Amino acid sequence: MSHREKTISPTERLNQFPQNCKRIVVLGAPRVGKTSILTRYLRDGFVEEYNPTSEDFLRKLFRIRGETYQIDILDASRERDFPAKRRLSILTGDIFLLVFSLDDRSSFEEVCALRAEILAAKSKLTKSPAPEPCAQQPVPVVLCANKVDLPEPERRITKAEVLRALGDDCAYFETSAKDSTNLEKVFETLAKLGGLPMETGPSQHRKVSLRSYQAMRTERAAWNGRRVAGRDDPCGTLYPLARRPSFTTDLRQVTGPLTARKGGKGLEKCHIQ
Repeated sequence: MSHREKTISPTERLNQFPQNCKRIVVLGAPRVGKTSILTRYLRDGFVEEYNPTSEDFLRKLFRIRGETYQIDILDASRERDFPAKRRLSILTGDIFLLVFSLDDRSSFEEVCALRAEILAAKSKLTKSPAPEPCAQQPVPVVLCANKVDLPEPERRITKAEVLRALGDDCAYFETSAKDSTNLEKVFETLAKLGGLPMETGPSQHRKVSLRSYQAMRTERAAWNGRRVAGRDDPCGTLYPLARRPSFTTDLRQVTGPLTARKGGKGLEKCHIQ
């Protein structure tokens, strides 16, 4: 052959879009336990010390029943003082995890405002002239009232208050990142509402290294899709080279479909500011 075929490196191959991609956006006040919950979700561990979030974008890759899944997790906490950035994060999110602390009433008031902002932004983004039977689907939002392990006298919000403010039908859990109380239910609900397999939950798959994950994918291709005992068990790995797409890329993701549908007038439907 006179031309060369491009060789794709293992890193490039992993970085190609898998069959199913979802972005979970995590929001809430500082010091409510968001990082600890994410540590449980991604690594099944717990960090006692509080450190302000330094990594705001994480990615986990899964191989489940012969399909690949990519879950991007954006901790948008550092966007509290930047409404335009926060709104863009909301518009590009698929699933939302809102966290407040049971010993901090202001953190609960913050997630109430965030939930309203999410529902309003998504409603405007998906607004279309479609008939009522084709109305938009509910936005996948899960609320965590964290630190349920604290003594009762330290609690500042009751469950009745939460349900009164948010409605009986909201996906609400009282959790403890420290001892894992109800976290499995939270992760199951995130998967169910977001259209993900239950095997994405931390207790439902094998944790493997990036190298092992890549080797399994390569071997699977060599088997031409044949099932091999033990090799087809659900597995997942953290992707350490993940970087958040640029704001330009995210903005294009939001405005692109609307621009195509409305002849360049998409921004009229979903203002970022």
